Amino acid sequence: MNQSTLTYPAPRTELTGQQLISHAGLSVLSGFLNAMDFRALCENRFSQFVPTTATHRPGKILADLTLMLAAGGEQACDVDLLRTNPGVFGPVASEATVSRFMNRIKDMPEAFTHGYQTMSRSLRTKLWAAAGPRNPAKRATKRNPLILDIDATLIQKHSDKQGATGTYKGGYGFAPMIVTADYGTGNGTGETLAILLRSGNKGANSAKDHIEALSQALAVLPDDFYDKDGALVGEKLLVRTDSAGASREFLNHLDALGIQFSTSYSLPVIKERQIGWISEKKYWEPAIDQQGKPLRDVWVVDATKIMNLKDYPPGTRIYVRAEPLHSGAKASLFDAEGNRITAFLTNSPYYVIPELDRRHRARGRCENRIKSLKHAGLGKLPYWSFAANQAWSLIAALATNLLAWMQLVLLPASHEAGVWDLKRWRYRLFSMAGKLISSGRRTRLLIPAHAPESRLLGLMSRTCNQLRHRWRQGHLTA
Repeated sequence: MNQSTLTYPAPRTELTGQQLISHAGLSVLSGFLNAMDFRALCENRFSQFVPTTATHRPGKILADLTLMLAAGGEQACDVDLLRTNPGVFGPVASEATVSRFMNRIKDMPEAFTHGYQTMSRSLRTKLWAAAGPRNPAKRATKRNPLILDIDATLIQKHSDKQGATGTYKGGYGFAPMIVTADYGTGNGTGETLAILLRSGNKGANSAKDHIEALSQALAVLPDDFYDKDGALVGEKLLVRTDSAGASREFLNHLDALGIQFSTSYSLPVIKERQIGWISEKKYWEPAIDQQGKPLRDVWVVDATKIMNLKDYPPGTRIYVRAEPLHSGAKASLFDAEGNRITAFLTNSPYYVIPELDRRHRARGRCENRIKSLKHAGLGKLPYWSFAANQAWSLIAALATNLLAWMQLVLLPASHEAGVWDLKRWRYRLFSMAGKLISSGRRTRLLIPAHAPESRLLGLMSRTCNQLRHRWRQGHLTA
């Protein structure tokens, strides 16, 4: 009798009553929330969204939704994964309770937004202070400001929702504007400061929406960015955008706040006299990559004297970059002599041209943060109500920010997990299984020692416990 060789082992599957825990790796996130005293912080800001005598308090509901989104859930009903493991995640609200909670938010959206902003600012102040020398607020200076990236994105929907409209790409859905913080390599992947949910037909170049999104982001920055009189210290910030943020109205608004900017600029059609000037490289400097190494045949130059700028803030300069067209790329009216010509505007007090160009081109990192946001729930927006979806997007931001804060506070600067995105965290750590046992009046969560990231989980758990103890003793800084 012939017996085929199976691709995988095929053990018999049976049910058991043992305390087996799926997604045991999420315990590092729940421990982090405990260390931050998240439940008490939320009670002061969101208690109006639950009845006074309710068993499930707003802090626990928000924490459960945050963990669920971080683990890969897409709908509020996905919290049932946490509910099956009460030994690790405690009592979890039912879908009906979560629905009523979101319904109350829908009726009082301004109250929820204000509560979220004040909570976010408190958490950010506390966690950045705990980062010690890596504190983005302490590291921000006029020469090396904290960078705020502003970008709009599209969220496609396949069902009718309040505020959903047709998009310029022929789809249907929303076009939120997102503000993220990029606090440099070696300090984590950055975090989300504000999400302004908008209808799909909203343009990306709306100065009004840029100003509103920026205002929401400034409201959640720590006190280190404000002087003793409460005035913003704008020189410690730099706003970086694509060409949609190059409107005169928005840039003059930034200048009035004292904020630096670096924004892409749509060049006018290159004139004949400028084509010859571009091909003459004696005025240009070689561009550098993100590691500071010179790039071959890529040049940058200060073109302020050649291309006049009208009605822009005083001190605005324009820098032009020329690089050979990539294989297969089609030349446009803006390209000359076989070079792709791009430009950006800045009012930065720093004048090293290749470094300014390198800093502006790092704007691509904000795309990775937006991608993680979409994986964390922003890409779904499950409710019909526009206000409820706006609240959902903020919860998604909290889920991704937890990861950014962990990278900043719980991990050494050189750790490889400091650059992991959300999907890698899910596969490598959060999906790790465990077993819950009780002995000697203590409950312990057992993790397989051979699991690839067991040491990472142990490191983060120990650091989190040390952080919690330090905060309980009143030591807020590292």
